[in-house]
Amino acid sequence: MNQPLQPPASAYFITEEKEPSETRTLAVLVDNEPGVLARVIGLFSGRGYNIESLTVSETEHEKHLSRITIVTSGAPHIFGQIKSQLERIVPVHRVVDLTLTARAHGQDGAIERELAIVKVAGKGEQRLEALRLADAFKAEVVDATTEHFIFQITGRVSKIDQFIAIVAPLGLVEICRTGVAALTRGKDGM
Repeated sequence: MNQPLQPPASAYFITEEKEPSETRTLAVLVDNEPGVLARVIGLFSGRGYNIESLTVSETEHEKHLSRITIVTSGAPHIFGQIKSQLERIVPVHRVVDLTLTARAHGQDGAIERELAIVKVAGKGEQRLEALRLADAFKAEVVDATTEHFIFQITGRVSKIDQFIAIVAPLGLVEICRTGVAALTRGKDGM
């Protein structure tokens, strides 16, 4: 039986799930108007669902539509609840579970990419090593002085995580990440 737990920042009780947790990527097509993002995110926070990554951008200027890409995790039965609750919000036009869509087509997952800007400070051999690692990971130098580099790297989340972990001992100063942008494979759109 599930044991109730009280999370520190939620008015809702969260149950400890016996089912294994999985990560899913959701795409939500919404009207581009004030307050829509707050309502969508409020649904997650109010029910104790964690958002691991969030990106938002207007995708159809003429129609005033934006796409919200959300990476979240939880027990499999939670995702059906999230999707149906999102679809009830009036300015939401469509909700697609990109992870499930990819699985239905026999694929491992959606095409997911992220951009990170990483500042590394160091001198001498550390600078040379940072440049060698950047080259190996196909990271681009976007700013440099005699004391630091700022690298731009794009790719899968795991690639960016690995790059950050490897340059950390060389003088990692600061990181800024965009969050996941994702599309399903194939000719059809959302």
